[in-house]
Amino acid sequence: MTDTRFHAPERLDEAIGLLTADDEARPLAGGQTLVAMLNAELLRPRAIVSLHRIAALKGVERRAGGSLWIGAMTTHSALAASAELRGAHRLLAEAAARIGHEAIRNRGTIGGAVAHADPSADYPAALVALDAEIEIEGPRGKRSLPAHQFFRGFLTTALEPGELVTGVVLLPGPAKAATRFEKLARVEGDFATASVAVVLGLDAGRVTSARLTLGGCGSVPIQSIEAEQIIAGHTLSDAVLKKAGELLAAAADPIDDVRGTAAYRRAIIPGLVARAVRSALAKGAA
Repeated sequence: MTDTRFHAPERLDEAIGLLTADDEARPLAGGQTLVAMLNAELLRPRAIVSLHRIAALKGVERRAGGSLWIGAMTTHSALAASAELRGAHRLLAEAAARIGHEAIRNRGTIGGAVAHADPSADYPAALVALDAEIEIEGPRGKRSLPAHQFFRGFLTTALEPGELVTGVVLLPGPAKAATRFEKLARVEGDFATASVAVVLGLDAGRVTSARLTLGGCGSVPIQSIEAEQIIAGHTLSDAVLKKAGELLAAAADPIDDVRGTAAYRRAIIPGLVARAVRSALAKGAA
């Protein structure tokens, strides 16, 4: 690694300039994945551009209209403990709390995790369920994309050369919302064999809207409009929950890997969905 240059700019435009000038340069956010890949010699970039000194990428801000901006360099532990994540936004805190172990949560950042786009990671499903916007900046300026358009495939995003994830915007959710991030993993702290992110809009104890998103069951987060329509506005009997889970299982496109076979993942989805919805309702609105 002695031939790799290290840069630590203090301004976002400097970082973008360094990344644009060298197509083999890699940004360093939390480093929980990048450093492991460097140690395993899976990557040997000519330059590393640290984002840790860029103040514009840090913080959590409540914006007019009820939306919430989260800087890309915000750590998982900060999100897990954030008092700003309430109502429907509480789902993101639940997902952050399930990431890895304490040391990883203290260093890893939401921007780094989102840009890495591992489909078994915890944020992608939660962000799609929340209709989050991903803020991007690069040599051609600023833009934003809905999370479901940002994630394109396994470790693949809509980012273009020189672009960085600069923040995540959580749009206002239902006035009263119940949430649950349910995750099945081989051991605590592992990536998900399968996960489900749930946001339920409530009115007088009745479910008026539903967002259900699967993680770890395809190259991108998986949704089913039919499953959400079955949950919203209906009495949530065992039969209704089973049907919603079956629709999501049918929409999934899992693979065989060390965390489970495709068949196993499909088999557990209905039970995982039912458990997540029941847990959200039991917890009640925030």
